[in-house]
Amino acid sequence: MVSKKIFCLCLNEHHLQNLKKLDYIPVGLGANKFSEEWLKDNTQINISHKNPYYGEYTFYYWLWKNLLSNLVDGTWIGFAGYRYHWAQKNQLSSEEITKNINKENFQEFILTSIPEEWNNYNCVLGEQIFVDKWKLSKILKYGKKKFFLNPKIFLKKNQNIKLHFDIFHGNGNLDKAIACLDSAEQEDFIQYIVNRKSFNRENLFFCKSNELMNKYFISVFNWLQECEKIFGFDIHGYKYKRMYAFLAERYLGYWFNKYAKPLEWPIFFFDTNKNKINLK
Repeated sequence: MVSKKIFCLCLNEHHLQNLKKLDYIPVGLGANKFSEEWLKDNTQINISHKNPYYGEYTFYYWLWKNLLSNLVDGTWIGFAGYRYHWAQKNQLSSEEITKNINKENFQEFILTSIPEEWNNYNCVLGEQIFVDKWKLSKILKYGKKKFFLNPKIFLKKNQNIKLHFDIFHGNGNLDKAIACLDSAEQEDFIQYIVNRKSFNRENLFFCKSNELMNKYFISVFNWLQECEKIFGFDIHGYKYKRMYAFLAERYLGYWFNKYAKPLEWPIFFFDTNKNKINLK
């Protein structure tokens, strides 16, 4: 069996028994209380206080600073959550699984072992989410001002990652963030967000190269720390508060596609906080 370590990021203790049955490593985020069986992002070297803004990346930072150097290279290191889960097989799309998942069949769909298809890759990213399928009602709800100033930018051929970010996370904020990015990445990342109509979803990934993962963490955390000088932490509302997580989500696919050989794999949505399950 291929060696793996799957870290599952949670906000509540009640997931513990299910995670044990799945052979996932339980990770507690933020200030909530967790038993000693959990890894916690507020121990050792950490940025846990940034969790409301950084999301998953407070644990990624913890793992990078406290654990990565001790992990066996070649082991598949992966990240999951209590709402977003890796599929066991690559037969149905993320949307198809999400549409059909329920308490009774959940265990049939969730990943428990490393598929053979992964053997020829060094990282796995979530299936892409497309951002060029806007209905007029959605455009008028979220981008009315931009629409009336220049309706043509919402033509399907003009829709891209940059426009999507501008509408949902603040007009011009992605441009400001890119200005903070290392000069070696700026032009390529600009081309990526302008020319792409999709990005890899949910800030989750698998990687079996410690060196590759270390390089990614260096790059993304250096960038996010520079972005803090622009955006700070006096940011509110869902569209803005998790600014650093939203930036990292767009950067993740760009970076791994540039420096690695990624495979894309379905990630489905099922909120195990609202739909509590007891796995066999």
